[in-house]
Order: sequence, then C-alpha cells, then structure tokens
Amino acid sequence: MNSEYMVSGDGRKPRLITPPKACETHSHIYGPADKYPRARGRKPDFGASIEAYETMLNRLGFERCVIVQPSLYSTDNRCTLDAIRHFGPSRARGVAVTEKNITREELQRLHAAGVRGLRFYLIVDDFTLDDAPEMAKRIAPFGWHLQIQDRGNWLTEAIPVIKKLPVDVVVDHIGRTPPENGVNDPGFQALLRFMETGRCWVKISAPYLASADGPPHYADVGDKVRALVSVRPDRLVWAANWPHPNHIQGSKPEEADYLDALLDWIPDAAIRKAILADNPAMLYDFDG
Repeated sequence: MNSEYMVSGDGRKPRLITPPKACETHSHIYGPADKYPRARGRKPDFGASIEAYETMLNRLGFERCVIVQPSLYSTDNRCTLDAIRHFGPSRARGVAVTEKNITREELQRLHAAGVRGLRFYLIVDDFTLDDAPEMAKRIAPFGWHLQIQDRGNWLTEAIPVIKKLPVDVVVDHIGRTPPENGVNDPGFQALLRFMETGRCWVKISAPYLASADGPPHYADVGDKVRALVSVRPDRLVWAANWPHPNHIQGSKPEEADYLDALLDWIPDAAIRKAILADNPAMLYDFDG
C-alpha cells in the first residue's frame, strides 16, 4: 500500500461477554489510497482494512457494527459504503458526511445503502453549528440522526442549537469535555440535561480522549458514565473508535480495557445489555 502501513485488529480478549446482537457503533475503515483517494490536507495516512476491523469485532464479541465516515475522505463515502456492503444489512449500518446541498435523491441512495446518520465532525469538517438546522431538515424525513463531535468547552454553546433540531442527536466520545473538570464541567452538566429529553444519545467511546487518569481503568471517565447511566441508560451506546486515528502514532489503545470497564461502571447486566445491543438496534434501525 505504497508508504502506508496497516493497522491491526489484534489485541487481548475481554473478560466481558457481550450479549447476542451486540453492536460496536463507531469505527472507521481506511482503504488503499489508489482506490479511495484522500481529501487534500487530511491525515492520518494509513490503512485500516475491513479484515482487520472484523478481527477486532470477533475478538471483542460484536455481531453488528456501525461504520462512520472518517474525515480523511471528506464527503466521498465510497469506502464507508463498501464496508457496509461487505458486512451486509443484517450486520452493518453507516454514518455519512455529505455536501451541504445534497439532494433528497442522494440521501435516499445513502439510506438504501444502510446509512442512518449524518456526521458533524466540527474539529475538521466544513460543517458548523449554523448548518445544523438546515441539514437536520434534510435528513429528518429519513429518520436519521445528527452525530456531532467537538472538544473542549463546546457543549454549552452547541446544545442550545442542537436541542431545537427536528432529529435525534448523537454526541460522540462522552462529550469530550475537559477531563480536569470531571462531572462538574458545565458542558457535561448541560449534556446530562439534554439527555433527559430522550432526544440525545451519547457514545461511551474513546475514553482516552476524555481522561486524565488513563488506561486501563479510566476512572474519571467511569464517573461520567455512571452519571449518564443515572439519567438515561436507554440513550447510551458503546463504541471502540477503531483504529484510533488520533493515537495511531503512539501506543494503540486496547479496546478490551474500556469494554471490560463496563463491568465496573455499569454493574447491572440488564443495563449493559441495553447499551451493547438493544439501544443500538433502535438507534440504527437494525430491527425495523
């Protein structure tokens, strides 16, 4: 693959045994550069194949998955759509990035291919909060959600905008609020209040992006997860964030660490089953 290197799906097996139809809800596929051209100026430049991803899913015990369009490809969703097609409609869904002027016909094509959400990656992509109302109107007829991610002190500004949207909103990576603020962070507290409405979902994912304590236990993230569970356990899903694009140059996070952390963070097996299987089945329309 030219100068690229390939990311492995290997690692240790978790202690946690996932329930039937468990779904990993946020990972990316990076195919060969000669087949899937990278958007100019976007990084990282490595390969993360479908086969390696499937190895990771099997190791962790996930039957279902959600492929999220990475910023590397901007609005060219071909690699993501090919990955969804590989797994098939009973096992995979997707979240796309589109042009602002996307037509209803193109949205219909993406929906038929398994897409169920529109990504607003505010750190890199061209979308801003100002674009959210118009894009939400476009995707609402398809039952899609808007998936949003930023970092730092962003939620206090974002939530007054996104809570007015005519679609559900999925917040990535436990909100990515400043780890030093813990559960008392104003943005995190605003997120908890938004969750109470039932129109906000949160991904328990990438704890290394929101933790000062670090692996393998991510204790400070556990405090946030417990707070989220106390509000709306039916609006939480889990994700690996494979292949960890923000950490690929350093030590690779072990996905089993923060899957096993659920045994401590969420001791109720019924709630864990909801987060790992039942909630994503509803959010991503797996069971119609």
